Amino acid sequence: MKISDLLQRDTMIIDMKAGDKAAAIDELVAKLDSAGRLADAAGYKEAIWKRENESTTGLGDGIAIPHAKSEAVRTPAIAFGRSTAGLDYEALDGQPTHLLFMIAASAGANEQHLATLSRLSTFLMDESFRAALLQAESEDDVIRAIDKKEQEAVEEEQNEEAGQQGYRILAVTGCPTGIAHTYMAADALKAAANEQNISCKVETNGSSGVKNRLTADEIEQAEAIIVAADTKIELERFAGKRLIQVPVADGIKRPKELLEQALTGNAPVYQGSKQEEKKEEGTRGGGFYKHLMNGVSNMLPFVVGGGILIAISFMIDIDLDHPLAAMLDAIGGGTAFALMIPVLAAFIAMSIADRPGFAAGMVGGLIAVNGDAGFLGGLIAGFLGGYIALMIKSMLAGLPDALSGIRTILFYPVLNIFLTGMAMLLLVSPLSAFNSALESWLGSMGTTNIVFLGVILASMMAIDMGGPINKAAFTFGIAMIDAGNFGPHAAVMAGGMVPPLGIALATSFFKSKFTEQEREAGKTNYLLGASFITEGAIPFAAADPGRVLPAAIIGAAVAGGLTAFFGIGLPAPHGGAFVIGLVYGNWFLYAVAIIAGAVITALILGFWKKKVS
Repeated sequence: MKISDLLQRDTMIIDMKAGDKAAAIDELVAKLDSAGRLADAAGYKEAIWKRENESTTGLGDGIAIPHAKSEAVRTPAIAFGRSTAGLDYEALDGQPTHLLFMIAASAGANEQHLATLSRLSTFLMDESFRAALLQAESEDDVIRAIDKKEQEAVEEEQNEEAGQQGYRILAVTGCPTGIAHTYMAADALKAAANEQNISCKVETNGSSGVKNRLTADEIEQAEAIIVAADTKIELERFAGKRLIQVPVADGIKRPKELLEQALTGNAPVYQGSKQEEKKEEGTRGGGFYKHLMNGVSNMLPFVVGGGILIAISFMIDIDLDHPLAAMLDAIGGGTAFALMIPVLAAFIAMSIADRPGFAAGMVGGLIAVNGDAGFLGGLIAGFLGGYIALMIKSMLAGLPDALSGIRTILFYPVLNIFLTGMAMLLLVSPLSAFNSALESWLGSMGTTNIVFLGVILASMMAIDMGGPINKAAFTFGIAMIDAGNFGPHAAVMAGGMVPPLGIALATSFFKSKFTEQEREAGKTNYLLGASFITEGAIPFAAADPGRVLPAAIIGAAVAGGLTAFFGIGLPAPHGGAFVIGLVYGNWFLYAVAIIAGAVITALILGFWKKKVS
């Protein structure tokens, strides 16, 4: 949005009559009101003075920018006033004020108008621009001066982009769910780079896909690459470059260290596919987790969408006699949920062996579904398919180059699918028996044991808030949904919602224990907690782990234990507060369990944390 879109001739006063701040505000508010931009002039003026009482908007250098966001604004606008003689606006430098811009922002135009305000403030720091406004003889001269300055700014930005010779450091971030960690790590790396005046570009691999993708030219010119991710990232493009690979949490917690390591050259050169193959031959625990999370992250849309549709179908008609209920069940259960395990297996195998493993994992996962081998069968199919594909690739590496094409389109898929399929057919019966035994064991648990399981699962959700322990509990909950036991996942979701909700309550009711920045961040945790996004608690846990983590774990454990005690079952794997009405059992008691856990977390934090100075 251009400044001149908001600043019109009918909101300009070329020769102000006011002599002081109060009169100047009255004059500019009256101008906006007479131009029809305000719905309630008195209400808007009250908002302006509320802002002025926090700190004066007289910036010095003869400039003042009074501004307010208010429902009293009918149409977003800027009023311009000029006092040739100068007026007393209580400026920061104590000097008379000559140029005044009053920003009238409507309640729903926050981002646009803050951006306009920021741009206008930047322009007014230019002495030649201020001089042009002071010398303007008419409203048209003012508009021309502003348009000229904005055009110069656009050209300057274009010249800077054209002159950009590349970025010193490139980074890629990604987490299994792609909701919070991905972007938190990206923001942390960019902020640290800006502080050190390092040119840096970050590619994010989030839930909505790849954003800000790195180009081949940028990779060629970069000094080093930082990959902070817990999911599958395209690494082959970085062959020959110094590459640092760390978990996504490192991108959040120690971005400065990673940038320093990259700039000092203390990073190995990535050798491409050969290095990756060698790494996969002896996969360590971190590799296992990365492959598992790659499968889980790609499976989630099927799980969430299918599970919620199934739950809604039951709400409409538990017997599925209603046509709409039957259709929703066919889409959610008959299709989306049926694809859940094959997709999990396919993407685990692809994470291990790239494309040659995909088909083998998919076929193995489907065999697991058809043979009632369940979630465990899908996991085994994924890892079997991936490592069988790596084995076949290694065995056929000595074939003549003339057969390289047929090796990819014929030998790989036939052998990978055949061997994975045969192995899964042999494993289906024992895996099916194991699943039946597990389901029977869970069904026979007494109340005490069920409560204990709920406490453990919910606590795991709060321990590392999106890390391996959290994801292990979440994966177990999904496996139980697939097995037809909905109790464990109810405890899992309750435990994941409590930490951000508890922190939000603590920042609201114990304000003296948190900084202003923490209190503002706490507000967003209401929405994050309600949406079952535990990661919103991470910044607080990182800043004060000794207090935040115990408080979150205790609160989550209480919520999980109460959920199990109340006999709550949850068929929807995600959704937070938005799917509470779909639970089996009393939804009100489920809400009580979650709120009780959040209140306990808030109370522990409120009494344990010290007042901020």
